This record gives sequence, C-alpha cells and structure tokens, in this order.
Amino acid sequence: MTIDREDLLNSILESLKRIHHIKLEDIPNIDLYMDQVTTFMESKLRSTTRNPDEDKILTKTMINNYAKNDLLPPPVRKKYSKEHILLLIFIYYYKGILSIGDIQSLLKPLTERYFHAANGAPDLGYIYEEVFSLEADEVADLKENIIKKFSTSQKTFQDAPEKDREILQLFSFISILSYDVYVKRLLIEKMIDSFKDATTKNKG
Repeated sequence: MTIDREDLLNSILESLKRIHHIKLEDIPNIDLYMDQVTTFMESKLRSTTRNPDEDKILTKTMINNYAKNDLLPPPVRKKYSKEHILLLIFIYYYKGILSIGDIQSLLKPLTERYFHAANGAPDLGYIYEEVFSLEADEVADLKENIIKKFSTSQKTFQDAPEKDREILQLFSFISILSYDVYVKRLLIEKMIDSFKDATTKNKG
C-alpha cells in the first residue's frame, strides 16, 4: 500500500469545500408540506454526506421522531414554516455528535423564546445568521489545524518498517483527529449543562 501524502492532504482540504450551511435567503418563506421539506433539505445538504448515493439527510420518520422528542414544534395544518426548517438544520448538524437529550436542552429554550417571535424580539432567522456568520473563519482555522495535525502524524513511527510506516502514520492522523473530537465533545457537553442551568434560571 502506497499513500501519496500530498494527494491525501489535498483531498482532505478539498472536502472542506463541500461543508457549507444553507443560506437564510435560500429557505422558502412559504410553509411547506413534509415531502417538500425533505426534498429541500436533500437538495441543499446532499453534498455533505459521506455516501451521497445512499445516505439520507432527512426522512418523514426522522421529522416525526424529532416532534415526539420535543425538538420540533408541531406543524400547522400539516405545513412546516421557515422556523421549522431552521430548527431541522440545527438538528442535522448536532445529531452526529450530541444525544437527543442534549439537543433538546439546546433547542427547547430557543424554541420557547424565539419561535415565531413577535414585537421586535430576536427571531430564529436572526439567531441562525449570527451563528453561521462564524463559518468562514472557522473553516480557515480548521484548515490550518488539519495541516498541522497531518504534519505531526507524519513524524510518528519513524522507527517502524517502511512497509508499515504509512498505514501507521495514517492511523496516527485519524487518532489525533478523533481525540480532538472527543475532547471537544466533552467540552460541549459541559457547556450544555451550563446552558441548561442558565436558561432554567432565566425562565424562573
């Protein structure tokens, strides 16, 4: 097995270009039926999946389960608003790393306060745009971080036989990235506990 290290790194960095959020202005301002919601999400997020020909972005069953778990307010006359879609986008990004309970702790306070907000209060669209305005800088930092981790991984297993070194260095790179995700997940969970406490106090 021979790994072209430069091609591998370039491929990884190239894949970051597929990571993008749905722009607020691209979300329909009219209410949609469930089939229209799933079609919209598929069209916008298909390129971010691991196996685009197989992976499902959103299904009717998923939407029903989210509603049952209080992640999503019920539709009105079987139609979903722009705010529903914003919540579904947040759920899509969170579900890969967080439990249903943690997602609920994050989104329920937002739904209670800002879903169909009135009287000039911040709405979910405003919150969504503010959060995703950080994306460009975050991707730039991520690229630098990946290049650094890749370089570090290439310095490991220098004493291993040449026939084993490449695969072990690749394993090392995957492990470094995995540890980064592991630590960040622990921090996110800790912050969610603080978020839950803060929103509960403010509610009281």
